[in-house]
Amino acid sequence: MQEIIQQLSDMRAAAASGGGARRIEKQHAKGKLTARERIEVLLDPGSFEEWDMFVEHRCTDFGMADNKIPGDGVVTGYGTINGRLVFVFSQDFTVFGGSLSEAHAEKICKIMDEAMKVGAPVIGLNDSGGARIQEGVASLGGYAEVFQRNVLASGVIPQISLIMGPCAGGAVYSPAMTDFIFMVKDSSYMFVTGPDVVKTVTHEVVTAEELGGAITHSTRSGVADLALENDIEALLTTRRFVNFLPANNRERAPTWPTTDSPRRLIPSLDSLVPDDPAKPYDIKELIVKLADEGDFFELQPACAANIVTGFIRLDGHVTGVVANQPMVLAGCLDIDSSKKAARFVRFCDAFNIPLLTLVDVPGFLPGTAQEYGGIIKHGAKLLYAYAEATVPKVTLITRKAYGGAYDVMASKHLRGDVNFAWPSAEIAVMGPKGAVEIIFRQDLGDEEKIARRTEEYRRKFANPFIAASRGYIDDVIMPRDTRLRVCRSFAMLRDKQLANPWRKHGNIPL
Repeated sequence: MQEIIQQLSDMRAAAASGGGARRIEKQHAKGKLTARERIEVLLDPGSFEEWDMFVEHRCTDFGMADNKIPGDGVVTGYGTINGRLVFVFSQDFTVFGGSLSEAHAEKICKIMDEAMKVGAPVIGLNDSGGARIQEGVASLGGYAEVFQRNVLASGVIPQISLIMGPCAGGAVYSPAMTDFIFMVKDSSYMFVTGPDVVKTVTHEVVTAEELGGAITHSTRSGVADLALENDIEALLTTRRFVNFLPANNRERAPTWPTTDSPRRLIPSLDSLVPDDPAKPYDIKELIVKLADEGDFFELQPACAANIVTGFIRLDGHVTGVVANQPMVLAGCLDIDSSKKAARFVRFCDAFNIPLLTLVDVPGFLPGTAQEYGGIIKHGAKLLYAYAEATVPKVTLITRKAYGGAYDVMASKHLRGDVNFAWPSAEIAVMGPKGAVEIIFRQDLGDEEKIARRTEEYRRKFANPFIAASRGYIDDVIMPRDTRLRVCRSFAMLRDKQLANPWRKHGNIPL
């Protein structure tokens, strides 16, 4: 018996040491934690239950039969974050460069299957050189098995990807199908084809960081939701983020005790919107002042910044926020902001998270670049997302709500449950000046007459009362009362029941 116990101890030690002390030192020299160190930071102390520690690859080609390491380059299992169950896999770059073999993929698939059965989130810590070349098509098949589970789990359990090293080629498509992607600056990258291939095929000279680094994907492509400074920040941010998410699509997000009264008045909001309709203001000030204890978890803050998305709590209940940002492009909707917001809305709807929409939108961004880029289809994604959503939806128009953009931003016509407006709201087909220049085209040379007509139009139409008289706005409220009225509305909607017609799935304008 003692011999078997010693054998077990030796095998555990071999698995725990990964690729060995030298490779672990190289990992640390790059400013990166090892696969097991990352799990220790991510999960509650002592909560990790590891599976498949002794799994080894089955490849016999190219000398691989004599080169086997227990665990085969990925650590898998489950544990808790703030007491809540999560499943996790962490690729080990010190073992075969974290490359994915058939056995490696089977380990990931096993915990994904189990997460689906018990209804718990999956968090993937990606740090891999890609497919294990020695295994050929078996490795590619392993990727496809993971992809299939990403798709089946979508909308059923939350999936979060942390890119903490290389992630290239086919490997990028698993994170791409998860709900959220966090990257680490200067040590992680994602691309379908690397700099060398790009140079050969297109003759472009580009670094890995420029092509697919954290800054690129969190500011330009929108692939990543956040770019964090280092491994520790990425893992601790993920711990905080999980607190906003439900375990699965049959549950609600956890409620947190709060001393912040839902009846709190906010007098400073009365002066948030400037008197000059052309002057911007920061919508994030409103979001933070509405949130319990001012806690706002923003997603994609540096990409498509003309729209703001993220999570807050209202009276302890998690709420998704979508808000036009007047500080960027005057809050216009464009291709990137429509896609960003649509995906966020669909996530919230899939996981029973109520939606608060803050509207100050002068319309869709004009121009050939937008039209050639397909703004019609991309803008329709956001419209589709809001129209399809059955979760509680509360909308507040703070200032401008012009044209089709008024409709798109969770209007009453798209089954908005409660729609408020501030007295400063302007709800119309377009801005007063543009409207007057079309209606009274014959007066264009007379600036005094145009100015008078513009003021007349503003007085008659650029206000919330026409919409309120038709029931499109449920109430015009004082800005200082916003938290009180919004919290009351969501409390009333807590047991809302609404179902869409049966269908296999809709055909969103992709």
